Amino acid sequence: MSVPGIGLAYVIGRWVIAPLARLFYWPRIEGRGNVPRKGPVILASNHLSFIDSFAIPMASPRPVRFLAKASYFDGKGIKGWFSREFFYAVGAFPVERGAGQAALDALDQQKRMLEAGWATALYPEGTRSIDGRLYKGRTGVAFLALQTGAPVVPVGLIGTNEIMPVGAKFPRLRPRVTVRFGEPLDLSHHGPASSGRARRLATDEIMAAIHALSGQELANAYNEAPAQNPVERIRQVLPHERR
Repeated sequence: MSVPGIGLAYVIGRWVIAPLARLFYWPRIEGRGNVPRKGPVILASNHLSFIDSFAIPMASPRPVRFLAKASYFDGKGIKGWFSREFFYAVGAFPVERGAGQAALDALDQQKRMLEAGWATALYPEGTRSIDGRLYKGRTGVAFLALQTGAPVVPVGLIGTNEIMPVGAKFPRLRPRVTVRFGEPLDLSHHGPASSGRARRLATDEIMAAIHALSGQELANAYNEAPAQNPVERIRQVLPHERR
């Protein structure tokens, strides 16, 4: 499997930028010993801020890869170059966001990462919480875990939305954030990845573990954008699996 973007930018990000950020922000990091040092593992986290995808690799005892919107890598000029190199530096790879085939392609790319023995970070809520509550998890993370056999380490992030709230262009210097790594979850007892019930139950177990770490208020709903037309409203009301 090819590994795009792992080069000088990643080395600088992992061994220079991340230590400086830890020194500057002085985060509380709990449970680092719960992250397996070798082999495939999924870090499943709540999602409060843009900087979550930097906080997790910064706190992790091993390199972490994750997927980011392809638009972050496509810009032109100095700004585009800086954005592209920044995301490569923190271990991100580009992916087209969306439903249908785009979502399946993203899952397939993450599956290849796990099969290569990597640690990959995922946000089961799908997108950032704009009100600080913890939303229901989508089943893609459980599908990957059940299909590959990779353990899931739940992650609870606290305070990242205060450093960089949704909509902010730059992070604040304070307050301090907390990154909590929970004990690895073996979800195989729920059943095979082909079972919708197994995926749902495994996802709920993951979200319960994240909730125990983050202490957020539960939204008891999916984090979805408001429906733009009658078809979308019907789709959100009808029971279906959210990946």
